[in-house]
Amino acid sequence: MAVIGAPLYVDGRLWGVVCVEQADTPRKWTENEKGFVAMTASTIAGVIMRDIYTIKLKDAFEKANAASKAKSEFLSNMSHEMRTPLNAIIGMTAIGKNAKDMERKDYALHKIEDASTHLLGVINDVLDMSKIEANMLELSPIEFNFEKMLQKVVTVVNFRVDEKRQKLVINIDKEIPQTLIADDQRLAQVVTNLLSNAVKFTPEKGSITLEARFIEEVKGLCTIQISVSDTGIGITGEQQRRLFSSFQQAESSTTRKYGGTGLGLAISKSIVEMMGGKIWVESEFKKGSTFVFTIQARRGTTKEKNALLSHGMNLSNIRILAVDDDPDILAYFSDIAHEFGLSCDTATSGEEALRLLEKNGSYNIYFVDWKMPSMDGIQLTRELKTKASKNSVVIMISAVEWGVIAEESKKAGVDKFLSKPLFPSTIVEIINECIGADKEEEKETQADTANVFAGRRILLVEDVEINREVVQALLEPTKLEIDCAENGAQAVHMFRKAPNKYDLIFMDIQMPEMDGYEATRRIRAIDNPKAKTIPIIAMTANVFKEDIKKCLDAGMNSHIGKPIALEEVMERLKNYLS
Repeated sequence: MAVIGAPLYVDGRLWGVVCVEQADTPRKWTENEKGFVAMTASTIAGVIMRDIYTIKLKDAFEKANAASKAKSEFLSNMSHEMRTPLNAIIGMTAIGKNAKDMERKDYALHKIEDASTHLLGVINDVLDMSKIEANMLELSPIEFNFEKMLQKVVTVVNFRVDEKRQKLVINIDKEIPQTLIADDQRLAQVVTNLLSNAVKFTPEKGSITLEARFIEEVKGLCTIQISVSDTGIGITGEQQRRLFSSFQQAESSTTRKYGGTGLGLAISKSIVEMMGGKIWVESEFKKGSTFVFTIQARRGTTKEKNALLSHGMNLSNIRILAVDDDPDILAYFSDIAHEFGLSCDTATSGEEALRLLEKNGSYNIYFVDWKMPSMDGIQLTRELKTKASKNSVVIMISAVEWGVIAEESKKAGVDKFLSKPLFPSTIVEIINECIGADKEEEKETQADTANVFAGRRILLVEDVEINREVVQALLEPTKLEIDCAENGAQAVHMFRKAPNKYDLIFMDIQMPEMDGYEATRRIRAIDNPKAKTIPIIAMTANVFKEDIKKCLDAGMNSHIGKPIALEEVMERLKNYLS
């Protein structure tokens, strides 16, 4: 017997051995035979390597093709998402310009505002995703009121809920601290995304529930769990595996039907993980979904007022009647009344409310739902205004925007309006208004803010005329005197000419002739004490962390991002001018 073998090396590794044998008699192999076996082994190794590389190449091609397709669909979706609100803005601007009556103009302006907000959200998503991919997304923890943060989020999505006649319920665990220390804006971004998705994917007259629960507190860190449940279209198991990936929704047809960038959940996942938590989904196709996430936040130290301001008044003497056909709402009122020591009766209809009025006498405050079967809130209010005490207050509660029902409600005698979904603090605040306990505080607040900047002068440095007009219009009620410079060079000249004339400078960054950085450096270099101390605040669309640092390094005191939020501008003015 004679055997000869040759190794098979594939990609530098021993893959196997090729053997040739002669079984009948021993023999000595010739050089030609050895060369043939070696060549055969090399050929087989080459074929194997080619097959392996073909499989790898095919796999890489499929992955690259899938990524290319996902990004192509994303760009297509982005084009649609940006052009749609732009079309609304341009179209409604034309309608508003040509409208003859103020009601039509106001309608156009509201639609422009909605479309602009949507467009800004799309742009923010893209910017956030780019920061996440560059590992530049960072958190800015502050102390904030948890319930008020949720109120702001609900305000953003509530008009969509109303449009689709959906029911939105908010449940907040009483154990959650009133104030927390975390990045409230990023947290609000996650909640807004989940609520907006729930509204989008839930049919008309569906229901959505937001629930916030206190899980535990370990070494000063509170774990908070927030869930958003809906009765929407649901998500299959396969779709769930792709949900939190960049540039993807459950499927490509989802974007065409419902809209969206496909970035929201990927951004939310990154934010939640940065806040020490996790996010997941529980869903069954066509049976709704529940998105759940946790965060870790430190307990705040500020004790904010969230109680009735009695000022010596016996609160047990205040009698309240809540009227709503939703038993959950009535239970909500009963719980709050019990918590604050108030007397509260409930009625599921207008007829039952009138029977209670006849039986128990007049109540001090009536919370009346706008939309009820048989006798609605408007009809009930008319009856209450004729049969109840003249000092009684009727508060209309509704998920519908107040402007839609204001005229009819006021004619019926409604005194105040409270928007659904209800929050404990908003109910407390409106009761305070009714019993007059907050009037002194309101007068003090008005005295603190009215004309507080009268006689103060600022320099607004901005090269775009419409941006100057926006700032001037926003600040008109403050009685500030505003001078304008159209570029950095002009700003330096104006300040050098009269340095003691100005109390503060708002400085744009990107301008012709001289940008904001150089203008700030030159102002700080002027030989005058005022040049070293005058507050200079960047007012720019450059909003990344490195942009803010660059502003501070140039000698500026603070930063405001565009689009400009009046609250942020007022905060800076009060901080530096008060």
